[in-house]
Amino acid sequence: MTIAPERPVRRPPAGQAPPPGPERRRTTGTLRASDVYAVLGAAVASLALTWLLFARLLPFSGAVGFVIVAYVLFLGLYALLVSFDEDGPAVRDRIAGVVVRTLGLLLLAVLVFVVAFTLWEGREALVHLNFFTEDMSLAGPLEPLDVGGILHAVVGTLEQVGIALALTVPTGIVCAVFLNEVPGPFARLVRTVVEAMTALPSIVAGLFIYATVILALGTERSGLAASLALSVMMLPIIIRAADVVIRLVPGTLREASYAMGSSRWRTVWHVVLPTARSGLTTAVILGTARGVGETSPVLLTAGFTAELNALPTSGAQVSLPLATFELVKSPEPNMIARGFGTAAVLMLLVLLLFVLARIAGGRGPGQLTKRQERRRALASERDAARQSAVRRHPARSAAAPDRSVPPRSTS
Repeated sequence: MTIAPERPVRRPPAGQAPPPGPERRRTTGTLRASDVYAVLGAAVASLALTWLLFARLLPFSGAVGFVIVAYVLFLGLYALLVSFDEDGPAVRDRIAGVVVRTLGLLLLAVLVFVVAFTLWEGREALVHLNFFTEDMSLAGPLEPLDVGGILHAVVGTLEQVGIALALTVPTGIVCAVFLNEVPGPFARLVRTVVEAMTALPSIVAGLFIYATVILALGTERSGLAASLALSVMMLPIIIRAADVVIRLVPGTLREASYAMGSSRWRTVWHVVLPTARSGLTTAVILGTARGVGETSPVLLTAGFTAELNALPTSGAQVSLPLATFELVKSPEPNMIARGFGTAAVLMLLVLLLFVLARIAGGRGPGQLTKRQERRRALASERDAARQSAVRRHPARSAAAPDRSVPPRSTS
């Protein structure tokens, strides 16, 4: 048995630092173990103290009061625990962070509850195929759920919102561009009117269209009149949001475009609007959300019908919010289930519209579509072929006239 000789240990020369060892991974997060312990300890202590107050010491009762008292005690205990390690500003910052996160979780819980409650109450109607393919012309209050549906309301909502978007999107964006590109007294007046109209009640918009279009012009109630009423509500929202987005476009982009000799409209079309595309999509979404869920303007201008009317220019036409309102008012369980099912379909339709809007206008500045990328690749290939031809035949290319710039007239 042989014993291997020991390897000599290399020591750094005198006066020289030892070689660095393997780099240790650094933690960039701000969450510490003491923070987690403080939150958990404050939560457990607040629940225990609240139970002691409600069950043993004070004549309190009720779930809402229990939650409020427990939350107030939690904030106080959490501030006390944090104050052992931090100073006053840090304690206030932690309390503010807890309050903000609590409000966010509360809003998320409310949203989840509303969606889940609507889907649960309308589950009996949503499982029937006829609910999506039939109208309510043959379904009475006592008819079972396998008779009748909301096809007439879906068609009415799509037509009314589509016409309203066709009117408000170009008008709102053009008005927002005018407010930013043509400043002056008139622009300030228009901006003031737009800001005042954002708080316009929906019933006022419906009465305005009812008085001007239906009574003054003598037209009948129709889906087109309902679309005009929705447009009155959606237009100021789109203008205001688009105005704020266009203001955020850097002025250096405009200056660079003007320095290259571009006109104002060309700068707006090729620089300002593409840069603000994502924000303009958000503006359209906000306007759609304002108009798609309204009931009173549609009831005043389009009336109510249980039959399918695909012609928006004549005859009564119903929308999903109005159908939900009318169905839920009924005391019959089947009608109430149809009403909640209609509300669920409305939520899914709004979600679909938002997704389509994001897909259509969600690209950021500089992001090209597949067609634009192919056109850019073909243009690059043509440029490369022209440059290679110039390198092969420099004399012929120098003698050939440049057809990209028209000759000047000497007369």
